[in-house]
Amino acid sequence: MKVGIDMGTVSGGQPATLDIEELLATRLLVQGNSGSGKSHLLRRLLEQSAPWVQQVIIDPEGDFVTLADKYGHVVVDGERTEAELVGIATRIRQHRVSCVLTLEGLEIDDQMRAASHFLNGLFDADREYWYPVLVVVDEAQMFAPAAAGEVSDDARKISLGAMTNLMCRGRKRGLAGVIATQRLAKLAKNVAAEASNFLMGRTFLDIDMARAADLLGMDRRQAEMFRDLKRGNFVALGPALSRRPLPISIGTVETSARSSSPKLMPLPDAPQDVEDLIFTPDPEEFTRPIVRRAAPQPRPTTDILAELARAEPAAQAEPTPRQATLDLNPEERAEKIEGVLAEILGNPDAGFRSDAELYQDFLVRARMRRISGPPMSLAEFRHRLAVSRSGVDEETAGTETWAKALDLARSVTDDLQGVFLMLAKAAIRREPCPPDAAIARVYGTHSARRARRFLSYFEEQGLIVLHTDFAGKRIAAFPDLDAESAPGNPDAPDMPGQQAAE
Repeated sequence: MKVGIDMGTVSGGQPATLDIEELLATRLLVQGNSGSGKSHLLRRLLEQSAPWVQQVIIDPEGDFVTLADKYGHVVVDGERTEAELVGIATRIRQHRVSCVLTLEGLEIDDQMRAASHFLNGLFDADREYWYPVLVVVDEAQMFAPAAAGEVSDDARKISLGAMTNLMCRGRKRGLAGVIATQRLAKLAKNVAAEASNFLMGRTFLDIDMARAADLLGMDRRQAEMFRDLKRGNFVALGPALSRRPLPISIGTVETSARSSSPKLMPLPDAPQDVEDLIFTPDPEEFTRPIVRRAAPQPRPTTDILAELARAEPAAQAEPTPRQATLDLNPEERAEKIEGVLAEILGNPDAGFRSDAELYQDFLVRARMRRISGPPMSLAEFRHRLAVSRSGVDEETAGTETWAKALDLARSVTDDLQGVFLMLAKAAIRREPCPPDAAIARVYGTHSARRARRFLSYFEEQGLIVLHTDFAGKRIAAFPDLDAESAPGNPDAPDMPGQQAAE
């Protein structure tokens, strides 16, 4: 069914139509500085499409809760536990109810965590509930920042992962992302790049104008036009809007936000005793309790992702026959977990994804395969990931020397354990020392220079001793293991599973 909604007018007074069916397949990015009419545009889109498609709004300022009075949206307070948010999101998809997740009053870290839990709940819904949903995220630069800021690293990674899932993988699950941002430069590029429709409003900074012009396929010299756009005017482009850049003026809305732009008001006449009013305290001030909101402590990523894996969408009094067959014995569970790990590491891009992303992928796959029992912790997952990346075989893994290598690996940071164990495996088996390209791949980078810095770091810590033979090939010796690798060419290409020597 093809449904076109009226977003306003184009030059000449013709209606500006947005194809909802096409939007669900291609996603939308809205950009505009504060005061450009961005929230007004989103409200027009939501009001016009409310009869046709289910809607979920991630609302950091509580501006869209007024949709509930006229259009029946359920208002969900973000100040809930992770399990509650995941359960509500799952039931939202099951019953196809439009809702507004209001995050007003939460600290920025808590807003990012609440939004990510809710988005993950939508994303992880069972296949039978993959109905089309319009997911609108206002102030998207908060939830998918281009760079680390003052928020905790855990909150940023979890939130960015949820936004990436929404924009990159959400379409097949029926989730159509509509993201709005004040500044394109502050929005993660991999999130913005997935949108095929654009509505660009007034912006002033050169870097934002240049990115807007690039996304619209306009000449850099035409970017100046974005400074001259009036409030409520946008340039549209995309398969759901127009095949060429088209200026449109957004139409009126039926609801309004609780907050509005400040209006000028004349000051009241100053009373005669104004100084006494200001400097004389009210007696009640001394009896009124002073309440200061303490900043919440950042929650570890391990706890958050583990709770997500344990969250149940709805409590049931009795397990169904299908659930009863899902209980696995330890051997079957270990076999299924190994299979999931093999799937993840078998992806060519796995080496260049963060451990947090891989761990989230692991939990999702484990839940899809209904692996029972407590979820694997992030620390254990990282350890098993490091062992898998080292390429150790079963025979070597059963030796005392390898057990000692595992103990030594715990003295380096989690992200370097895979590199250390790969070098240790080469020394124990007397294999050629891995080349820089292989070391970089195991760490998750393409930089050979960074790989050489890792070796220098291990040497500074007294864990390895590097030297070269007469041919200039590198040898890595491990004093604590009484082992050293065979000579290997450091500049050899990366050939997983093959010898690095030339």
